[in-house]
Amino acid sequence: MEVRPHRIINRKKTKEIKVGNISVGGNSIISVQSMTNTLTTDIKKTVEQINNLEEAGADIVRVSCPDEKSTKCLKEIVKEVNVPIVADIHFHYKRAIEAAKMGASCLRINPGNIGSKDRVLEVIKAAKDYNCSIRIGVNAGSLDKILLEKYKEPCPDALVESAQYNIKLLEDNDFFNFKISVKSSDIFLTVKAYRKLSQTCNYPLHLGVTEAGGLFTGSIKSSIGIGQLLMEGIGDTIRVSLSSDPVDEIKAGYEILKSLGIRSRGVNIISCPSCARQAFPVIETVKKLEKKLSHIKKPINLSIIGCVVNGPGEAAQTDIGLTGGGQDNNLLYLSGIPHTKVASTEIIDEVVKLVEEKIKEKINK
Repeated sequence: MEVRPHRIINRKKTKEIKVGNISVGGNSIISVQSMTNTLTTDIKKTVEQINNLEEAGADIVRVSCPDEKSTKCLKEIVKEVNVPIVADIHFHYKRAIEAAKMGASCLRINPGNIGSKDRVLEVIKAAKDYNCSIRIGVNAGSLDKILLEKYKEPCPDALVESAQYNIKLLEDNDFFNFKISVKSSDIFLTVKAYRKLSQTCNYPLHLGVTEAGGLFTGSIKSSIGIGQLLMEGIGDTIRVSLSSDPVDEIKAGYEILKSLGIRSRGVNIISCPSCARQAFPVIETVKKLEKKLSHIKKPINLSIIGCVVNGPGEAAQTDIGLTGGGQDNNLLYLSGIPHTKVASTEIIDEVVKLVEEKIKEKINK
């Protein structure tokens, strides 16, 4: 059973580009990205982290290339992974050229610190020669000095003007395989900049609230910023930037998309906060189920409600539902229909079994 959103999001149709074998923009799904935090020169750990990110659902992974040694390691890293690799380039344009040669699928350049127009032109040539896409990554924390002098501070107009200048630079050199981001750690600035940029261009937009913070605060800030834009139909690919395990970024990204009915992956648990009416320990039950069902990749909806106030109503909207009704009188539902009673001590095992059976049914259909 699929819970359908009550509001349809009319997504703006942008130009479709390719990042390796992944399409971004146009009618493509909204892709979820993250970035490694290992030393790129540690090939083994970097590959391991990329593979963990892919297992969690990452469509694209970015890798930092701060020096020549790191960039040269991309050649081996790219061979060992399946997802497209974006080379993250700052300050030295030669790193971008090297990354293109080493097999990167995309070059992320920050116009504010990549250097002169001539250097950007050399990066464009390398992208053409080695079939790389480019991300114009404008960031409020590293705007060009000329723009800061003009606007006195980072603001939506400054971010968009930076993006527009570089869009024209790429277009004038017959390069169109690029996406754009205009990020800030300030949610209001981020949202206003993306809205303005979306009105002025038709290229795919990479959404994110940069340097959002730790797992809890960063997920909330990102959900507000990214979620608001997605609800307005803006955005083609996302990254939730967290001071946490990069896998958490992928999980948070999918939760945002899942909440908006845009894209689903894994178990979507609808659960109550618990109260004195609960017939079983809801919070602990949900924690255990999240852990035991973390391996599930196919989308499935599960409701865990501690009493009969909202339990039957939620169960009617989910694949599997549980409503609390007493020590040995909790009721399990399948596709909204009462299925069996279950004792509180048996809830975890019974729910896990039913979820896995339901997933097998979906796979075999």
